[in-house]
Amino acid sequence: MLWLSFVPRSLAQDPEGAYLLLQNARLVIGDGNIFDRGSILIRESQIIAVSESLAIEFPEQTVVINLEGKTIIPALIDAHAHLGYQGADSWGAENYSADNLIANLRQYAYYGFSAVFSAGSDPEELALEFQQEQNSGTGIPGTARFIFSAGMAPPGQGPNNQFLDHALQVAESTGMTILHGITSPQSARLAVREIAEKGIPFIKIWVDDRAGTQHKLEPENYRAIVDEARAYNLSVFVHQQSAEDMPALLDAKVNGFLHGRIGAGYTSAIAEQTKAADAFVIPNLGLGELRFEAIGDDTFLSALLLPEIAAGLMASESQRQVNPARDEIAEQELREGFARLLAAKVDIVLGTDAGAVPDHPFGYTGHRELEIFVRLGMTPMQAIIAGTSKAAQSLGLTDLGLIEAGYSADLLILDDNPLNDIRNTRSINRVLLKGREIDRSQLEIN
Repeated sequence: MLWLSFVPRSLAQDPEGAYLLLQNARLVIGDGNIFDRGSILIRESQIIAVSESLAIEFPEQTVVINLEGKTIIPALIDAHAHLGYQGADSWGAENYSADNLIANLRQYAYYGFSAVFSAGSDPEELALEFQQEQNSGTGIPGTARFIFSAGMAPPGQGPNNQFLDHALQVAESTGMTILHGITSPQSARLAVREIAEKGIPFIKIWVDDRAGTQHKLEPENYRAIVDEARAYNLSVFVHQQSAEDMPALLDAKVNGFLHGRIGAGYTSAIAEQTKAADAFVIPNLGLGELRFEAIGDDTFLSALLLPEIAAGLMASESQRQVNPARDEIAEQELREGFARLLAAKVDIVLGTDAGAVPDHPFGYTGHRELEIFVRLGMTPMQAIIAGTSKAAQSLGLTDLGLIEAGYSADLLILDDNPLNDIRNTRSINRVLLKGREIDRSQLEIN
């Protein structure tokens, strides 16, 4: 065993093929285990060894980084977002492009995310081509991994009405499919086969009438979607209108819910049925909560915002408040809903719906969602698991979400311990994706 001195330099400067040892840090593995003074040995993009102590063998050319006092967790995963529409100074169809996808994914990387699931709002051929480029030998440096689903709803419907208009504009301008309109079980099965032939492994369905402004996907149609998807080994995730929709969807064998609907209507019986069906739940609470908060005053976000955009999100320039009051009854219902999920041992997964509406920022909202999880009854460890290994499992990402040999070296290095305070996920010291440090300073505006 060789012991090398501390090397105080950017990891981005290390040559290809070099070994990197992260040493003497608290390792929060992602599955509930903690190594108080652990070590991680990385070769190129992969973790090749993890030790509970400083005792780990490594080659002579290894670069050693002493991270005493730091905490390392797996890079986070957002299992529900909508990429491409949010730009630096506007939101809408006009922003959708490969270049804007890169910008969105770099913002996720800045906040310590290794992967993002864009849920049913991307032009399929463009998304597939982007994915192939990202997974190629050269890849797209400094970006979180892009994962996406096909979308299914009644014809010309699905997303919220504002978002729907813009998604339809992107579909028209690109000449590509975003939303598959389902009119019958037969059309459902044909659409699933088309998606399977393209190699898209996920389908999102909308079961929501948008307060009477849209038609709800009929049970006979979503049952056909799920049945055909299972034949092709595709996963089906749901945007559902209410908790009352969930039992029938679980009977149909959907894989998970992108909106929790975990208030009073989410009973213990539904929680137990969710667990029995091995389906996950994304509570997705920040979307409703943060729109009232003066997030532009938060330096964790404002560093990435154009000054005029940040100003519009501040208390002084809008109706947003620094600490908006919460409805006590609704808050208690959500606490009780979380308690039912935890009691039934349902897989709770991090997802934000970022990008579905203007000013719900990528990456930042994931950290805020974890804070909401803890406020409503999860422990910090449970919240971290929801944002790492459980999120990876929900998306079939077998190389992400854990600090473990054989996994991608996608790591979030923190100055402070998030197990003491979940807000310490904000104390980002470094982000590694595929073993390479992200230059976060390049993205900072302020």
